[in-house]
Amino acid sequence: MLSVKWLSKLLGRMPIGWLQLSHSKGRMFAAIAGVAFANVLVFVQLGILGALSGTINFSYNPLSADILVSSSNANTLTDGVPLSRRWLWKVLAVPGVSAASPLYLGKVDWLLPNEKTASLTVYGLPIEATAFSGSLLSDKLKAIAIPGTALLDRRTRGLDTQTIDALFGSKNATIELSGTKINIVGDFELGGGFSADGALIVSDQTFLTLFPNRSSGTPSHLLVNLVDGTQVATMVNKLMDIFSNEPLKIRSMAKAQAEDLAYQTTQRPIGVIFGMGVFIGILVGLVIVYQVLSTDVADHLREYATFKAIGYRHSFFLGIVFEEAIILAILGFIPGLSISLLIYEVMSTATGLPVAMDISRASLVFIGTIAACTLSGAFATRRLKSADPAELF
Repeated sequence: MLSVKWLSKLLGRMPIGWLQLSHSKGRMFAAIAGVAFANVLVFVQLGILGALSGTINFSYNPLSADILVSSSNANTLTDGVPLSRRWLWKVLAVPGVSAASPLYLGKVDWLLPNEKTASLTVYGLPIEATAFSGSLLSDKLKAIAIPGTALLDRRTRGLDTQTIDALFGSKNATIELSGTKINIVGDFELGGGFSADGALIVSDQTFLTLFPNRSSGTPSHLLVNLVDGTQVATMVNKLMDIFSNEPLKIRSMAKAQAEDLAYQTTQRPIGVIFGMGVFIGILVGLVIVYQVLSTDVADHLREYATFKAIGYRHSFFLGIVFEEAIILAILGFIPGLSISLLIYEVMSTATGLPVAMDISRASLVFIGTIAACTLSGAFATRRLKSADPAELF
């Protein structure tokens, strides 16, 4: 455990807080376990929120555009009513716009060879719209020029090694979607999220075959690229002025992605639920540390009163309790982080979601743990501040 000599050098005095904690080892280990549990709870909730954010951002990776034109009720990439294609020609007529393309989005279920069902987000793009395909696709759009062909997400949740080898190791691999046979002519790596298990890239013609209730005149969004040197913000404002009376939402691609993320993490139930989980984890940590420290203060109230009677200020006692709080925070954080890393690995393997630890998250939780424990310590000393030494003896 911690060295008394080392702590004495660090604090410039005898480490009273550590000595009080370590005197009752059972209570100390229970407190450390409580802090570790709170850390695990917060880490898991943040990990799931991070995975949600990651999958939302990943959903934009197949695309590349300066501006996204959507219907006014489109809060995410995959919701909102379809647009009228006539807006495409009107946008193209605006000076400064170099190209525009319809984007079709839908969702289809795929019965896997292992009898499981995978939900696929289908992206439909005209094959000539290579300028609007992201680096994830590179020049692969040319491969889906023939109707009935597609690029399949290699990281689709539920695909086993045997199925992957059969699909991507053969030039004539086919799958059946909505009663239509689709020839898989290539692959890309995107991965599943909370709303779908994977993705499929098809031409606009193949998309309309998969979704016969849609028409070429009703794309989900319009992708817009600008002439080199044109400021995106300036053009967004210009388009908003031109179409101010129309039910359109016009944003830069970056802003559309940021608003999608904000909406799903703060207004959709799943984001709110896991956000509340983070709050509950912090609350649990506060209560546990407060109970331990307040009990410790009560057990040593007479000793503290003696110090108080001979002239020690309240800041001295705060220092002792803060010392205990910080030690508990550090000793609880280490096992909490270790257990969370293991849980992240299990969750990522089991779900295919991008659940991963990063330095910023670990640092944030560590600082939050120190702050929460210190706050609990400050509350725990309130009784001592008002205590009258004469009444305790």
